[in-house]
Amino acid sequence: MPQTPVESDVPRPTDHALSGFVVAIDGPSGSGKSSVSKQVARALGYAYLDTGAMYRALTWWCLAQGVDLDDPADVSSAAADFPLVIGTDPDDPSVSVGGTDVATAIRETRISTTVSKVATVIPVREVLRQLQRDLISEAGAARGGVVVEGRDITTVVAPDAPVRILLTASEEARLARRSRELHGDADAASVDATRSQVVDRDRTDSTVSQFTVAADGVTTIDTSHLDFEGSVEAVLQVVGATRS
Repeated sequence: MPQTPVESDVPRPTDHALSGFVVAIDGPSGSGKSSVSKQVARALGYAYLDTGAMYRALTWWCLAQGVDLDDPADVSSAAADFPLVIGTDPDDPSVSVGGTDVATAIRETRISTTVSKVATVIPVREVLRQLQRDLISEAGAARGGVVVEGRDITTVVAPDAPVRILLTASEEARLARRSRELHGDADAASVDATRSQVVDRDRTDSTVSQFTVAADGVTTIDTSHLDFEGSVEAVLQVVGATRS
């Protein structure tokens, strides 16, 4: 059942407990967390929230508004007045900003190579963390549960989630996956062209969030040698064990 997109406004303090059954999934680029999270949400009949898309959408908004991405104060101001509408239906994870559909645009290389400049600004992370908890609770209440994925969901955004998973994979596997996604193959040239969007971005983002090693209470699933179906099943098994 499609979900009504939730519109952001000036962030509000969110000290409330999360609503619904929350499955929090973190992981580095190319670990498969987005595709796996969407399929897990479908299998469970839950909502789905891609928090990475929120940072990408804010990056798009900053560029569209002429915000200097090298000025953290300007980026923070843009985040505080960010006209985002994001859908939580796993079959239609829509994203729009100021009435413009940006679901495709935020996946462009110009966004992928600059999003870390936005995502590493601490006040921005604080603003979006509050919004993310609101979205998780609203979507979870509507569907009974939500699968939310990103980089600091298990540790900062939703450390109180009943299921917390770190989805990881070897650098080689992650580069090959992202290369096939972006270029259609994983030959040496394609992998090289993809490296900055995977390894370099992860190195930069790891300065403000921990998504390479599982925190206490977080289950690690290594997908290096798992296909898509096997990765989904591994996550569902963790969810099933928690719910039983």
